[in-house]
Amino acid sequence: MARMHTRRRGSSGSDKPVADEPPEWSDVDPDDIEARVVELAEQGHEPSQIGLKLRDEGVKGVPVPDVKVATGKKVTAILEENDAAPEIPEDLRNLMERAVGLRRHVNENQQDMQNKRALQNTESKIRRLVDYYRGDELDEDFTYTHDVAVKLLEE
Repeated sequence: MARMHTRRRGSSGSDKPVADEPPEWSDVDPDDIEARVVELAEQGHEPSQIGLKLRDEGVKGVPVPDVKVATGKKVTAILEENDAAPEIPEDLRNLMERAVGLRRHVNENQQDMQNKRALQNTESKIRRLVDYYRGDELDEDFTYTHDVAVKLLEE
């Protein structure tokens, strides 16, 4: 499949191994994993960072290779149950941060056509994601603008 904003095709990568149960060397209690996930979220970590920390540091010294296999729930589902979910989804937030930085750069360097195009592509991706999340994670009347992004990222 071709990439979204270039004429190149993507490269295939490895697939995640199929596992129904956690490995025997990782016998951490699911309640301990959920408590650690909430604790890391309260420290300000994003869901992807939480997964990496659990993989590397683990719970009580025992690494957790896959939160979903160990607990039966994804990290974001655990955060939603414990009212620790972020206000806006992580992928949308990262794109908004990129767009704000690009907008600042383009305002300072108005002849930089490559970054003007990168800003257009990034904002296009943001609008598509907003359409996807509207109604579930975002308000029904949410629309993306640069000012809204700056305001959301300041909070």
